[in-house]
Amino acid sequence: MTADLNFWLTALVVGTTILLWASARLPEYVTALLFFTAAMLLKLAPASSIFSGFASSAFWLVLSGFVLGAAIRKVGLAQRWANWLVVPLSQSWPRMIAGTVLLTYLLAFVMPSNMGRIALLMPVVLAMGERAGIKAGSRGSIGLALAVGFGTFQLSASILPANVPNLVLSGAAESAYQLHLQWLPWWLLHMPVVGIAKGLLLIGCLLYLFRAQPKAVHQRDSLTALSRSEWRLIGLLAITLLLWMTDSVHGLPAAWVGLAAACICLLPRVGFISSEDFTSGVNFRTCIYIAGILGVATLVVDSGLGRMIANALLNVLPLHEHPSFSNFAVLNALVSLLNFVLTANGVPAMVTPMAQELANASGFPLLTVIMLQVFSYATPLLPYQASPVVVAMGLGNVPAKAGLQLCALIFLLSAVLLLPLDYLWFRLLGYA
Repeated sequence: MTADLNFWLTALVVGTTILLWASARLPEYVTALLFFTAAMLLKLAPASSIFSGFASSAFWLVLSGFVLGAAIRKVGLAQRWANWLVVPLSQSWPRMIAGTVLLTYLLAFVMPSNMGRIALLMPVVLAMGERAGIKAGSRGSIGLALAVGFGTFQLSASILPANVPNLVLSGAAESAYQLHLQWLPWWLLHMPVVGIAKGLLLIGCLLYLFRAQPKAVHQRDSLTALSRSEWRLIGLLAITLLLWMTDSVHGLPAAWVGLAAACICLLPRVGFISSEDFTSGVNFRTCIYIAGILGVATLVVDSGLGRMIANALLNVLPLHEHPSFSNFAVLNALVSLLNFVLTANGVPAMVTPMAQELANASGFPLLTVIMLQVFSYATPLLPYQASPVVVAMGLGNVPAKAGLQLCALIFLLSAVLLLPLDYLWFRLLGYA
């Protein structure tokens, strides 16, 4: 097969895969399996690239998250923690949604893994909803699940070590330009818009799209003392959380810490869940979907398709030599367009090495071009662009249509309302 034919076949397979995910015409895991099949039959890339998603830390964090979530539900910790939250948060639907979003943001300060935070919070929040009369599968339950997923992914982008795209951007900036991005300057730059304003917007969109009437709970249930299994699981989770929080000290990646904890949960007599619990508690559809997303992103980069698209866009971008809001908006649009084919984890790996060219064309400082990516990759138009959102939808049994509605609404309102605020804040801090 000639190089040109291989390139165009890659573009066709990637484009078709993305179109099927975006339109939800087929179940997402079926589309992922079709991608694997087509890419291998057409010999578009080595198996190591096409199936790279199964070897990635993100895939194993997803699988570990499902196992830990199943264990938390099985031993009763989800219901016990929900019992503590239900009194203050069940007094009204706005309070329940706002409280859930706030929990996702606060947890991001101490727990670096998006997938881990979702696995920890989802069973607790859904149990809290059921305790307040919000039935599983209802619009209210879907809203709570999406509050966990979107709050965890989108707001955590304002905290440097709290999500994978941030770490990819930081590593790419250090590798390409020897720029060492630091926690506090990052947070001060992104917290007002990506953290606070986006959080308020998310709360508003959730209240608009998903309405429910929780039954106000004024007194917590009287629960029995913690069982031996609950104490053991609390100890395991505490050690896991401590290792996640101190990964910069010991160097153990969060994925392998989570996998070790999941293995302990599965051990006979020592663990907490049986083979049947594992089969029912782990959403393998979502796991395959995540592997497909990561495989597509790897194929796009390895084949040169991503570089070709980026360069083609760079040639037609209406950039001016002097810094302006129009340049800021155009560069954000570039990142958003690349997010369709690279997804959030891949965008900073592709855009950051191009940042100097974009800075020269737009008149912005290099650091500004690097940092403005955060707003765009934290604001996906479609769920598949952000794997933690996909995982949350799987854990919460959220229909594809509901996730699409929320994604599209937040994207539109963020572009209209928050992007100008982001530019003004960049200017105020001297970045633009």
